[in-house]
Amino acid sequence: MINFADTGFILVCAAMVCLMTPALAVFYAGLLRKGNIVDIMFQCFIAMGIVTVLWFMGGFSLIFGDDVSGIIGNLEFAFLQNVSLAPLALWAPTIPFIAFFVFQLMFALVTPALICGAVAERMTLKSYMVFLTLWSLLVYIPVAHWVWGGGFLSQMGLADFAGGTVVHMSAGFSALAAVLVIGGRKKRDYTPHNMVYVAIGAGLLWFGWFAFNGGSALAANEIAAMTITNSQISAGFGLMTWVIASWIQEKHPSVLSAMMGALAGLVCITPGSGFVEPWAAAIIGVAGTLCCYGMIQLRIKKNLDDTLDVFGLHGVGGTVGIIMTGIFASPAINAVTGAVYGNPGQLLTQLAGAVIVMLYSFVLTIVMLKIISCFTPLRISEQLESVGIDEAYYQEKGMVE
Repeated sequence: MINFADTGFILVCAAMVCLMTPALAVFYAGLLRKGNIVDIMFQCFIAMGIVTVLWFMGGFSLIFGDDVSGIIGNLEFAFLQNVSLAPLALWAPTIPFIAFFVFQLMFALVTPALICGAVAERMTLKSYMVFLTLWSLLVYIPVAHWVWGGGFLSQMGLADFAGGTVVHMSAGFSALAAVLVIGGRKKRDYTPHNMVYVAIGAGLLWFGWFAFNGGSALAANEIAAMTITNSQISAGFGLMTWVIASWIQEKHPSVLSAMMGALAGLVCITPGSGFVEPWAAAIIGVAGTLCCYGMIQLRIKKNLDDTLDVFGLHGVGGTVGIIMTGIFASPAINAVTGAVYGNPGQLLTQLAGAVIVMLYSFVLTIVMLKIISCFTPLRISEQLESVGIDEAYYQEKGMVE
């Protein structure tokens, strides 16, 4: 039976999560050189178009259709057939099934857009668009089915409330693979060109994250309230942790450290946001953020050019979050019991799921990029990389002086 409060809540959440992809574009644009603003924004927005088409044609069905051997769903919902205004009790018993369709679409939009930040300022648009399409079909959709659609990881008991594996780990480890295959920039400038863009983008991402995590309760209920509370607590503790660590290392405060810390805390709490208690969210925010910060410092020392630290933030943060969910999941919050409450088996399940997702995403991304490179170059020319992509390729300026 349709509950109109739940329906309204999910529709608002869908709109807020949709905003996260443009917010990501603004956040990324502020971090890059000003000659590459249009390129990174276009890459984020083109993901919204391509993935929506794939989702309508059958992507949604391959995730949430009847399970086939634990690997993929069937095509019963392709082209929105059998997706009606009535609820489907299996997935969301109190909202129209089509509202569930559009809410889940927003997760599929933002996930591949995350990856472009790792290879910004050097990957060709053509190869990115081909990769984006293949990645959505061959990585995001299968992983989402395994975890959320009744696939084998779900059957194992993996607990991932809002996308630690499906969103952050899959994108993060794919980003690492892309960096290794495509290589670094010839000239690297780590100074953000516009901190106002960065702050606005990060603020909108933070705002959208309440819907990203809270909406995953699929109802306006006590789980949604706890999820949003945990998200804010982890973000706050993550922000303070990163600011302090950066201040100690750099000898001065920075706005960027505050934004990165908040986002790290949000990434880390994503898988456990609807399973843990607030005190555990604080621990996850601190511990997870330290892991993200440490990985980024290691990346810098190893001279690995993950342009916008997609792996350090999302790959590491998602992994830490999924593991700590296995430690701190509370039966008083939801129907999952973690190791500290007497169920070490849940931690083992989380570890196994994390390893499977990271290996699958990493290896398949390498294979896809190698195949794509046989048909079209992955990198722009050195001249284009030097002067910036926007005016030469798009004939547009991100900023008019």
